[in-house]
Amino acid sequence: GHVEVGIFKHNKRGIAADNLIGNKFRGGGQTCVCANRVYVHEKIAEEFTDKVVERVRKMTVGDGMDEKIDMGPLIDEAGFNKVLDHLSDALERGATLAAGKQPDELSPDNGLFFPPTVVTGVTHDMKCCKEETFGPLVPIIEFASDEQAIEFGNNTVFGLAAYVFTQDDDRANKVIAALHFGHVGYNTGTGPTPEVPFGGMLQSGIGREGGAEALFEFVETQSVPRGS
Repeated sequence: GHVEVGIFKHNKRGIAADNLIGNKFRGGGQTCVCANRVYVHEKIAEEFTDKVVERVRKMTVGDGMDEKIDMGPLIDEAGFNKVLDHLSDALERGATLAAGKQPDELSPDNGLFFPPTVVTGVTHDMKCCKEETFGPLVPIIEFASDEQAIEFGNNTVFGLAAYVFTQDDDRANKVIAALHFGHVGYNTGTGPTPEVPFGGMLQSGIGREGGAEALFEFVETQSVPRGS
């Protein structure tokens, strides 16, 4: 899949943070449209990160059947270890742990309850930028311009879903049109709906499900070339 979120100079940063939390941590970060990389404009990166960390630290992890719990366990030990590997790799390469636990505090032996985690100072050589984490790890990467954000966002062989947050419609239209992702949420972290065609670009797949476009797979078109 590989999904990215771009947070530009959005005045309502709390709304962007809330949408990121809802998008990233649903299902413990284990859906194909959960944000994988989070790009934030350098002028608001510190403030936005603070808002995300504040929300993350209030989240509770445990039995997902309990209404008071925000996030349940990961699916299996392999999934847990992959998130742990991505976290360890990021920290070893110079990232900073802004929320969550250090790798040596985490083990699937204590259950598959991986805490929601935020790392800053992320660079593109880290696994969390090159592979789909599929877990509750938020890597925050800063950018300086729209062009750089587009370049960063498209720096992947995948293209399933992206999300863009800005109050400037012209900026949004320019960025969205330049992103090679099949689904792009504009000021929302919501995923696909049945009435809208959904599918990826590049190595995220071919074709669409949902919407009128998905009905074409059930249609047998007859071509009739006719000579004079």
